[in-house]
Amino acid sequence: MLKTEANPGGLPLAVFDGIRASVEADRSQFFKDLPTPFYGANRPGGKLSDGVRDSFWLQGMQAGLKNALDCIKAFSETDFTEDLKKIDVPTLFIHGDDDQIVPIGASAQAAHTLVKGSQLKVYAGGDHGLPTSQKDRVNADLLAFLQSRAAS
Repeated sequence: MLKTEANPGGLPLAVFDGIRASVEADRSQFFKDLPTPFYGANRPGGKLSDGVRDSFWLQGMQAGLKNALDCIKAFSETDFTEDLKKIDVPTLFIHGDDDQIVPIGASAQAAHTLVKGSQLKVYAGGDHGLPTSQKDRVNADLLAFLQSRAAS
């Protein structure tokens, strides 16, 4: 996801440095605050239950500080371009067009162009936490994709 010569649509390193600094300064608060944009709760009509927020916080805190920092480095700085080009199985990408965490252009759209024959479903107004926020739609799309593959 890092902006590089090979990935001009990526995010600047300063974005990830800011995430690392927030995690190092107060990891617990970081995982309390992140669900708001993650699930689009800061958007008009956005909703986030206490249960989902608490579950998100608990999962984040279970990672441990070193693991959280290693994860940030891995997801931001690893270039998966060549790996994606090698995928030769049916692939479905699902992404929200209002994802405030991972820009669709630098992720799902880019990956879709690299994985031959892949499908991309874009959820209008969709946030980053689609498997939770739109679980019924995600499940229906996954089942339809799998059933279409089983039939062929």
